[in-house]
Amino acid sequence: MPVDPSSGSAGDAPAHGTGDPQRGAAAHTARAAASSAVEVRRSTRRRRTVSAYREGDRTIVLIPARLSEAEERRWVGVMLDKLAVQDKKRVLGDTELEERALRLSAQYFEGRARPVSVRWVTNQNTRWGSCTSAEGSIRLSHRLQGMPEYVVDYVLLHELAHLLVSGHGPKFWRLLEAYPRTERARGYLEGVAAAERLPRPSADGEE
Repeated sequence: MPVDPSSGSAGDAPAHGTGDPQRGAAAHTARAAASSAVEVRRSTRRRRTVSAYREGDRTIVLIPARLSEAEERRWVGVMLDKLAVQDKKRVLGDTELEERALRLSAQYFEGRARPVSVRWVTNQNTRWGSCTSAEGSIRLSHRLQGMPEYVVDYVLLHELAHLLVSGHGPKFWRLLEAYPRTERARGYLEGVAAAERLPRPSADGEE
């Protein structure tokens, strides 16, 4: 079973955690409820360790069967925080970004969208991404770095779709219907833009 490196001890204090898992338990629980779906799996084989990893759009938390519900809630919060820190540190390079775009094109667009280049840029502060279809180039704002993978994937797919369809007409949005997290990703980006008191751009800055 794949296990994320994020782990701790379910004893009196976390072996690898930071601080007391009881501190801010209410805040942890609130964040857990607002995050992607969390599945807790109890195991009689686990004695002290708690682990967590991503599985698609879900977070799997593995805990010892003996833990109480209160301890479960505490540890879900702790592990979600640790995974969030790891997510922020995990930044794709340009080569990895291009490879990801090609995989997404193959998965959702039958490989029909084939960009010539995909790269991060630092000069897009009111756009999440942009596409120059004549050149086959896609550029993603560095502001996306550290955001959830499904959000980055949505922006990549949005720009890949522009290699096939210009504008934002019905045909364009039908392409993006193939991606199941489109609405959720758009909501996330709108929330970030609102929090930063910026205009509410779509993936390429157009309403």
